[in-house]
Amino acid sequence: MFIVTQVSPYPDGPAGVHGVLGQAITGLTELAGLAGLNAHVVSEVSEIAPTHLARGGVLALFTIGETPWSKEQRAAISSSLSEGQLAVLAVHSATDACRGWEGYERIVGARFDGHPWTQEFSVEVVDATHPSTSHLGDRWEWKDEVYLFSGLRDDAHVLLRVAPGQLDMDAPEAKTPECGFPLAWCFSEGTGRVFYTSLGHFPHAWENPKYMRHVSGGLSWLLDGGAENTAAS
Repeated sequence: MFIVTQVSPYPDGPAGVHGVLGQAITGLTELAGLAGLNAHVVSEVSEIAPTHLARGGVLALFTIGETPWSKEQRAAISSSLSEGQLAVLAVHSATDACRGWEGYERIVGARFDGHPWTQEFSVEVVDATHPSTSHLGDRWEWKDEVYLFSGLRDDAHVLLRVAPGQLDMDAPEAKTPECGFPLAWCFSEGTGRVFYTSLGHFPHAWENPKYMRHVSGGLSWLLDGGAENTAAS
């Protein structure tokens, strides 16, 4: 499993570098080990040869800003995912990356479109049968950033969303997107699988058993889809 944590500047200013990245790396590395995967932490995507991406595995993304994937790497990710060799596990700000990569929203499911709220809220479990949500019950109380999204894929299967009545719609930049307020989803791209959760901004997430089981369940679902169990070294 490639754990990519490269954060890059926005064209018009610095990206919000997440202080939680160290904990996220530890947590994702532990989950990879529990799933029988070899974890490779990647702080510079230039370290990954396109041929390694083409061989398959799991691509875990906790990125933000213009991640500098090369054309060859982008092509390898897209084709390997579509062919079922590669699975994608995208976390939190991964939807706020790669604005210059046309089609990246197909890889992660949607584009980040702002976060007017950072608060405690009730999470509504939309699909309680998925491995990432089956332990949560009908509602889950949580504190995090609440993202807005644009261009959510029509075939994205929403797993979690903000429960009704939780958000102050008078907050600056607040709006209701066409897709509502999803928090996690999954879908297939060709014969490959993608799981995304927008949660995970604060350190407490990576110390919380329910959250870690949420991410672990997403990873389990990806691997059930046939992705290679060992990432290329």
